[in-house]
Amino acid sequence: MTVLSDLPHTPGKIIAVHTAFESRAAQRGRRPSQPSYFFKAPSSLSASGATVERPAGTELMAFEGEIALIIGTPAHRVSLEEAWSHVGWVTASNDLGIYDYRPHDKGSNIRSKSRDGYTPLGPALLDARSIDPTSLRIRTWVNGELAQEGGTTESDLIFPLAQFVADLSQHMTLEEGDIILTGTPAGSTVIVPGDVVEVEVDVPSTGESTGKLRTTIVEGPGDFDPALGMLPRTDEKQAEDAWGSREAAGLPSNPTALSEELRAKLEKAPTAGLSAQLRSPGLNNVIIEGVYPQTPGTKMVGVAATLRFVPNREDLFRSHGGGFNAQKKAFDSVREGEVLVIEGRGESGSATLGDVLALRAQQRGAAGVVTDGGVRDYAAVEEIGLPVFCGNPHPAVLGRKHVPWESGVAVACGNATVLPGDVIVGDDDGVIVIPRDLVEEVVDAALAKETQDEWVAAQVAEGHSLDGLFPPTGEWKEKYQRWLDENAQ
Repeated sequence: MTVLSDLPHTPGKIIAVHTAFESRAAQRGRRPSQPSYFFKAPSSLSASGATVERPAGTELMAFEGEIALIIGTPAHRVSLEEAWSHVGWVTASNDLGIYDYRPHDKGSNIRSKSRDGYTPLGPALLDARSIDPTSLRIRTWVNGELAQEGGTTESDLIFPLAQFVADLSQHMTLEEGDIILTGTPAGSTVIVPGDVVEVEVDVPSTGESTGKLRTTIVEGPGDFDPALGMLPRTDEKQAEDAWGSREAAGLPSNPTALSEELRAKLEKAPTAGLSAQLRSPGLNNVIIEGVYPQTPGTKMVGVAATLRFVPNREDLFRSHGGGFNAQKKAFDSVREGEVLVIEGRGESGSATLGDVLALRAQQRGAAGVVTDGGVRDYAAVEEIGLPVFCGNPHPAVLGRKHVPWESGVAVACGNATVLPGDVIVGDDDGVIVIPRDLVEEVVDAALAKETQDEWVAAQVAEGHSLDGLFPPTGEWKEKYQRWLDENAQ
């Protein structure tokens, strides 16, 4: 018996929501401002108790327990207030997917989520007319262990369930039997052949329940024909999303982090020496101009994260300046060992951070902040102890000169282009940007030159002329080489 024979109407379409739960958005670090969707084929439906295949040669199959809405009466251009009346039934679903195919689908999820059997549904249908849509609960178990739990209150969901019906009805007629999968809470992760996944939707206040939707994962054929289409593949991004986190996927928490050995070298190398060595590959425009350490003697080493402000425009500040804006998101997501580089356009007439943001960055383990704009709460920021390189103090709040616009993009800070992942080094001479692929070569050369300069300085201190000594040539070069050989033993 298939699930289709148990449904009140044959679904013409299955529409799935990308992200709807606050917990899922927090886990992914991406919170949508509006709902977005993808289609699943009706042939992907399967019943409770079915087996579903994970193709051989794939490794990132993940479950997503979801609440399914089944349309009872057609909905076309309905309001939010009347949308729930068009929902006939509520049941449990499992939005299964193969992340090995997600990069090829570019958001459509055709190959990753529309495979045969990849939308288990059921087992019982709850009458939506008797249900408060804010009173539902979704739970998922894997091999008997609770893996997901979420509710449908205003604090649980980014968008109310009825909004999906109203929104979609603006663009298409939702017909009897159409199914809307309403997103999954945090906890989705990878499953393997032999695993048993169970999903239940219930109303705790009344005891109504769909019962447990049970699906067993089995190994299936994986003889994909490369002549017909793309083959499955994985990368770190897909592994992180499938498992739910980098840690669960066995990946380093910060993929751009510097090794301890490299960081130690950069701590020893002065920016002046690094700048000189970057001239060898022809890089002269790598100095962030006009920024200085709040506290003299500060040494800063880290990997660039970026934030960009655009000039203030009142309508844009109204739409982008308030709430959890790009500035707050950047400080709230900076990772351990990163330097947040801020493009403030060299604008000295406003601040780009203050003490609360600096404290948040410090708590997250940031290596520092560089801004070519101003800093407010200047003394308090300095007292926090986070390395900050800036142009000047300024008391103005954010809306005077800037609109926080975006993060994680190329920025222009102090007339230098900075890309996320570049290596940032700062000291009393200023701040320098080093392309990641050149950093080992550049720092080794800078340290070698530093050693040579220290030897030369010792000779000058003894009264020798600079002629032929700075840099060493001829006889002085031979003496320096002998000194190196002797001290290497």
